[in-house]
Amino acid sequence: MWAAGPISLLVMVTVMVMTPACGARAQTPAGWQAPEPPVSGPLVIGHAGSGFLTLLRPFNPLPPSSRRSIRQALARGADGVEVDVRLSQDSVAVLYHDPRLESMTTGAGCVSQTPVQALTRLDYRVRWPYRWFQPHEQVRRLDSLLAYLQQRPRYPYLHLDLHEDDPCATSDPARDRALARQLQLLLRSYRVPAGRVTIISSRPAMLRYLGQLLPAVGLGLEVEEANYAAATAGLDSLQGVGAVVLHKNAFTPERLAQLHALGRQVVVFGGRSARAVGRVVATEPDAYEVDNLRQLQRTLRRRTSIGEE
Repeated sequence: MWAAGPISLLVMVTVMVMTPACGARAQTPAGWQAPEPPVSGPLVIGHAGSGFLTLLRPFNPLPPSSRRSIRQALARGADGVEVDVRLSQDSVAVLYHDPRLESMTTGAGCVSQTPVQALTRLDYRVRWPYRWFQPHEQVRRLDSLLAYLQQRPRYPYLHLDLHEDDPCATSDPARDRALARQLQLLLRSYRVPAGRVTIISSRPAMLRYLGQLLPAVGLGLEVEEANYAAATAGLDSLQGVGAVVLHKNAFTPERLAQLHALGRQVVVFGGRSARAVGRVVATEPDAYEVDNLRQLQRTLRRRTSIGEE
């Protein structure tokens, strides 16, 4: 069982593959740390733990960032997990993907308008046929995950994907700062190794503030296809941000080269089929967050065996 920790608080199965830093690439900005310790091959990270509610490629009945999805990813050999983080009404970080509760739980309304005690009483409830495969599972706090990971023999890599979209309220910088302070408090209280955590956000102001609070922690800017040019043009003002996160449909070898020239690592997420996984892995981004962990593992084994021939 995950036991909620003493402190309240609260970022992609996305699976991430991270290669070690290459000496020929531009140096990354201050504040970004390569994975610790250095690895000799790709790093595999479970996206949303390993839950994404799909019928095909493959069938997956687990809700995103749920307890079972996280444990499943680690049990299947992932080096770490990516999870979705939101802030409750009373400023506690919780693990939940969507802005509204009725999409996946017995509750209703926005996460941002619901106290944490009410959130953690909610059961996941998903449509047929997924509901036939659901254990009794509830929304969890971030500190419960940190307490669980702290007990493992080796601390997994952890990616915190901050979900700040909120249809129930306008953008509130005060809530963003409250979330950042909660992250600072929790990461320190649970002694999360700085080289093992990356915080991901699409908001430059949030990343600047996180860089002030947590200068040793890795930061990643998530960029959408529609605003790629504008977002990457502003990278010079984000000195603490060492990675750019792109969807597989926005990722190209040309953009990989451009971002490396700017001294940033590149994280790609999305893709379940053998073709999609193979295409991105062949381009060799610094990190690949993919929904199909087993397909990724098969692709990596195949590439290794071909390289050894």
